[in-house]
Amino acid sequence: MEFLYILQEALVWIITIFWVYQLVISICSLINFKEKPILEEKTNKFMAIIPAHNEEAVVENLIMSLQKQDYPRDSYDIYVIADNCTDNTAKIAKKAGAIVYERFDSMHKTKGAALNWFLAQKIEEDAPYDAFCIFDADNIVDVNFLKNMNKKLCQGETVVQGYRDIKNPTDSWVTAGYAIFYWTMNRFYHLARYNIGLSPLINGTGFMVRFDQVKPEGWNTKTLTEDIEFSLKQIIRGRKLGWARDAIVYDEQPVGFKQSWSQRSRWTVGHIQCMGEYTKKLALAVKEHKTVMNFDGLLYIVGSIPMFIITILLLLVNAGLYLGKGLTGTELLWNYARYIVPTFFLPILTAILIMKIEHKEVKPMAKGLLCYPLFLGSWLAINFKCLFKRNTKWEKIEHVRNIKINDLEKVEEQA
Repeated sequence: MEFLYILQEALVWIITIFWVYQLVISICSLINFKEKPILEEKTNKFMAIIPAHNEEAVVENLIMSLQKQDYPRDSYDIYVIADNCTDNTAKIAKKAGAIVYERFDSMHKTKGAALNWFLAQKIEEDAPYDAFCIFDADNIVDVNFLKNMNKKLCQGETVVQGYRDIKNPTDSWVTAGYAIFYWTMNRFYHLARYNIGLSPLINGTGFMVRFDQVKPEGWNTKTLTEDIEFSLKQIIRGRKLGWARDAIVYDEQPVGFKQSWSQRSRWTVGHIQCMGEYTKKLALAVKEHKTVMNFDGLLYIVGSIPMFIITILLLLVNAGLYLGKGLTGTELLWNYARYIVPTFFLPILTAILIMKIEHKEVKPMAKGLLCYPLFLGSWLAINFKCLFKRNTKWEKIEHVRNIKINDLEKVEEQA
C-alpha cells in the first residue's frame, strides 16, 4: 500500500511539473519582443508547392489566392503535384495557371512521399529558387503571405511556420474544435517558443523552407506526420525554426466527427512513429548540445501520449488505493474530481481567453466552446485506441462548401 502512495505522489508531481512548464512558456506569448533586424534586402524567388490527391473541388481556389499575392509575379511559381489522381485535378490546376507534375505510385501514397519525389527532381535540376512554401490543396492564402515569408528570409530564418487559421470554423462543433486548437497552438506554442528562443514546429501546411536546407538529403521523411518529423530533424541538428504571425493560411477542416476521428487517428499514429524514431536521437541531442531547445523538442515528442498514459495510471492507482482501503469513497471521488474537472473547464476558459487575445468572435463559436472539452476528450480516446490499433489509411476530407479568398476578405471587412 505504501508503494501506491509513493507512486501516486510521484505521478501527481510529474503531471504538475509538466503543465507548469507549459504554462510558463505560454505566458511568454503575451510579451511583445523586438523583431529581428533585416540582414539583407532581397526579393527571393519561391516555389509554392501544392500536393493534391483528387482535389478538383478546391485546388483552383488555392491557386487563385496565390495568383493574387502582393509579391512580384516573376518571383514565384506555383506547382501542383497531382498525386495518384483519378479526377480532373491536373486539368483544372493547369487551366488555373499552375505548373503540374503528375505522379502515379500506388505503393507510396502519402504527402511526404509526393514531396520526396517532387523535391528530388528540383534538387537534381538545381532549380533557381531560394525557398519553397507547402500548402494543402484545400487552403486559401492571405494576399501578404509570400511578402511576409520573404521578410523572414531576409531576417535570416531558414524554416518558418505561418499562422494556420481555419476557413470554416463555424460549420460544426468539430470544425470549431479544430479552430480553437489551432488558435491556441499559434499563440501558446509557436509564438511563445519563438519569443524566448525555443523552436516552434512546422504544422502541416503554410510553412516555408529555404531551398538549400533540403539539398543535402532531399525532403526524406517516412512517417505519416512528415511536418513533425521534419521539424524534429531540424531541432536535433540544433536549428531553430521560425514563426511568421502575419503569413496567414486558411485551412479547411472536417465537418463530421467520423472523418475527424480518422484524420486525428492518422496524426496520432504519425506521432507514435516519430516517438519511436526520434526520442533517442532527441535525448542524445540534449546531451550533446545541452540546450533548452533540444529539451523542449524532446518534451514535445514524449509529452502528449506518455502524459495521457501517466494520467490513466494515476486514476488506476487511486482505484487501487480505494480497493485496498487506503482511500475512502469520498477521498476517491475528490481525487478524481481534482484530475478530471479541470480537464473539462480549463479548456473552455483557455479557449475564451485565446479568442479574446486573437480577436475572434466568441458568439458564433458558442456551441464549439461548450463542446471543446468533448473535442479534446475524443483525442484522448484516439490516443488510447492508437496504442493498440494503428490505422494508416488516408481518407480525403469531404469538401462541403466552395470558399474563395474573396469570401474571407468580405467576412474580415464586415468584422
